[in-house]
Amino acid sequence: MPNVTAVFGLGSMGYGMAQSCLAAGHITHGFDINPDAVARFQSEGGTPGALSDIAGTLDTVVTVVLNAAQTETVLFGDAGIVARLKPGACVIGCATVPPDFARDMENRCQAHGVHYLDAPISGGSVKAAQGALTMMAAGTPAAFAAAQPALDAMAETVFELGDHAGPGSAMKAVNQLLAGVHIATMAEALTFGMTQGVAPDQFLNVISKCAGTSWMLENRAPHIVAGDYTPHSSVNIWPKDLGIVLDIAKSASFSAPITAAALQQFIAAAGMGLGGEDDAAVAKVYARNASLALPGDDT
Repeated sequence: MPNVTAVFGLGSMGYGMAQSCLAAGHITHGFDINPDAVARFQSEGGTPGALSDIAGTLDTVVTVVLNAAQTETVLFGDAGIVARLKPGACVIGCATVPPDFARDMENRCQAHGVHYLDAPISGGSVKAAQGALTMMAAGTPAAFAAAQPALDAMAETVFELGDHAGPGSAMKAVNQLLAGVHIATMAEALTFGMTQGVAPDQFLNVISKCAGTSWMLENRAPHIVAGDYTPHSSVNIWPKDLGIVLDIAKSASFSAPITAAALQQFIAAAGMGLGGEDDAAVAKVYARNASLALPGDDT
């Protein structure tokens, strides 16, 4: 029988993950606070149905929401799904959350006879739609086994990092430290180059072939060159994610000054009203401060 999956959160990542489950032959339900996203997914083959009617049929629940609070609401809020799942169903938690929160979700799911896999994701919206994500996963062997059909559909690489929740979220925090810093540093370098007569397209063409490149530079700098800030991953993600990194660092008595500096740039971008734009828009903070005109800037 096909796996019955529900994806909660049909944003840029979750929508692609739901499409990947559908392409793999799963019966796939999609839920989101945006009814247009739900309607679009159902028009592409997603299975309709009220949550109250289909909860007991689910084999797998995938949460791709913004943060820990939203994850907890989906799982254990007033209309929480966990209490209505059948024994042996599996929750795959993909949001970036603190490791302690992931461990708490595992314990609370297990109290209902439900497996929990701590499985943050990386790879971007394109790989999500291709079923080619990287997952940093931790959970019991039974949780991995229950999650396997969905993992096969959504991910190209699954790192098994521990036999209980927590290590997956810890590794995601490490990744987000680097990813956030790399985006902010890319924006700083690109705009610094502009002060020396290096055009953004020239910056991208040259530096992407040099030792100073990064995956984030090669992925995000083209957005600046095109002047297109359609959000694939928004500015608003980073105050949350880098905030989690710094909270973990504080609890470990670890100083992370470069992370803190990057965080301030994303906070500044959000303060400029750019929170809903692609995270490459952090370059606009540097451009404003240096009176530079980025591509597509009519000012």
